[in-house]
Amino acid sequence: MPKHSTFPYLFDNAKSINISDLKKWGYLKTSYHKSGTITWSRNGIETSSISIATKITNTKSVFFLSYNCNDSSYNYHVQLISLPSNLGKGFIWYFLCPFTNKRCRKLHFIDQRFMHRSALPSGMYEKQTQSKKWRQIEKVYGCHFDLERNYKELYSKYFKTHYNGKPTKKYLKLMAKINRGKSFSSEEIERLFLI
Repeated sequence: MPKHSTFPYLFDNAKSINISDLKKWGYLKTSYHKSGTITWSRNGIETSSISIATKITNTKSVFFLSYNCNDSSYNYHVQLISLPSNLGKGFIWYFLCPFTNKRCRKLHFIDQRFMHRSALPSGMYEKQTQSKKWRQIEKVYGCHFDLERNYKELYSKYFKTHYNGKPTKKYLKLMAKINRGKSFSSEEIERLFLI
């Protein structure tokens, strides 16, 4: 009898909703109600979208989701919790997953619903699926494989290279990665795949 395939569900490729994005888009203001749409796209083509809303009061904070998937309509809410920051300034927001009852900062699209990653124990991140040999190669030559992504970040619209006439730490770190990635010759990289 053949062995069953072990292709895990990859959280890296899944649609997800992040607290940081909601905060950046202005959905987490106190005594405030806001609604909008989140869209996902691949290669510039919109693949899916959902309607979202937040209602934040002094007593209760809720995040509403509404979308269609596989001819089924989904409308449910996720409780939002704010806890004092460990730095003593402000609050940190969390989702309270309605399916696992766990506090999290990111909800993943699993079984047609947005929930905490622990709802799917067999799910993995891409790094976890890589072989030991590939992880060793990645440790040494990873910066070469990430050159395109690093250049994209460097030339992104709001990336700051300097502040008050001095290069930013992020810029210096990124340039170190780019320079290290460019230091490998194409022959070295070809040799890797011939072994």
